[in-house]
Amino acid sequence: MRKIRLITALVLCVVATGCRALRNVDKIAVSSVGIQSVNPTSSRSAEAVLLLEIDNPSLSFTASDINGTIKYKDKVMGTFTAGKLPVIGRTKQVYELPCTARLAENVSVLELMRLMAKRDLEGATADVDVHVELGKLGKTLKFRNMDLKELMQ
Repeated sequence: MRKIRLITALVLCVVATGCRALRNVDKIAVSSVGIQSVNPTSSRSAEAVLLLEIDNPSLSFTASDINGTIKYKDKVMGTFTAGKLPVIGRTKQVYELPCTARLAENVSVLELMRLMAKRDLEGATADVDVHVELGKLGKTLKFRNMDLKELMQ
C-alpha cells in the first residue's frame, strides 16, 4: 500500500509540473531581434542569420516552416523563409536563425538602400507564419503587423 501511495504521489508531481509549464505557453515571447550577418546571393536575395532572444517559461518546442513578409508603410518590401528552430524550455536565451530573404518584385535595390541608410524602422512591420510542434502536437501560428522598430531595440 505504501508503494502505491509513493507512485501516485510521483505521478501527481509529474502531472502538476507539466500542467504548470503548459499554463505558461501564453507567456512565451520574442524579446528582441537582431541581425548577425547578411550575405547577398544575388541582386534580389540574401542569406542572413537572425539573432532571436526568446523567453520561454514553458516546455521545449520546435518552430519550423517559418515564413514572413516585411512591409514598410504597408508596401511589401520582401519575404523571408527559415527552417527549424528548437527552443529549450524554461530558459531565456539567444538563438541563431539562418534564413533566406528576397526583395519583392516592385522594390528596387536602390530603394532598399535608401531606407536602410535612414536607420529608422518607423512604419516597418512583419507578418510571420510559424509552425510550432510540442511533441506530437503541432499548430501553425500567424502573427500580423509586428512592429520591427520595437523588436529591433
